[in-house]
Amino acid sequence: MSRLRISAISFLNTVPLMWDFEHGAAGASFDISYTLPSQCAAELQAGTADIGIIPAAAYANIPDLVIIPDIAIAARRPVRSILVLSKVPIEKIRTVALDTSSMTSVALTKILFERWLGGGRSFTAMAPEVDTMLRDHDACLVIGDTALQVDRRKYFALDLAEEWIRFTGKPFVFAFWAIRRAALTNAPADLAAIFQTSRDHGVVPESVTLIAKDWAGRLGLSEEDVRSYLTENIHYHLDPGCLDGLQLFYRYAAECGVLPSAPALQFLEVARFATT
Repeated sequence: MSRLRISAISFLNTVPLMWDFEHGAAGASFDISYTLPSQCAAELQAGTADIGIIPAAAYANIPDLVIIPDIAIAARRPVRSILVLSKVPIEKIRTVALDTSSMTSVALTKILFERWLGGGRSFTAMAPEVDTMLRDHDACLVIGDTALQVDRRKYFALDLAEEWIRFTGKPFVFAFWAIRRAALTNAPADLAAIFQTSRDHGVVPESVTLIAKDWAGRLGLSEEDVRSYLTENIHYHLDPGCLDGLQLFYRYAAECGVLPSAPALQFLEVARFATT
């Protein structure tokens, strides 16, 4: 049986999900690489990865994916790491530079403006460098570690998870694990448990403390900032509330013409049973 190839996100918020792959025995059974969210999706689509922590938006664009259940990078409150930063008050924004490392947050930005913040904005994809993005644009979208490092006091700022929750009352799902259906024949029977257990080990207080000590210096944040981000701002379960929010995101994205209609959600257990 060949080793499955995992494409993981290189941001802080993914570190707890990878705990057993980096600190336990799970990593020995997989080939693991780290990249940006949009590239995770591209690698799964190209078949150069078998499993990816994909942006939620990618599920609407990549056929024959199966979701590993109960694991997500989601938010039930402000997320801190998905921000629109503006030089002008939000209602005066006309041009927005969009972080090229993102897919879901780009779609969410467009939905928020189209449905609730006033349409008619123009959008340009750019590398996530705030000063450059804002040189010729009113506002910019930045995600992940870049957003965490921004001094929000310098801008008019929108936390996109906070805005989504304010308008819909539902959590927002940014990413989840998915496997290519063609790779299921090489997947161990306990694949879901492997990923769920890694998440469980990564979110215990002892693990979060070690992550905070390691990442605070990398990001120029305090250990408490890292700890609170992982334990209060990020929600790691694809639970019923998150699934409701995910389905609503797909519906609004299709209605706004931001994404094609997403296929029905297919989860690992159902897919594995169907292949036997």
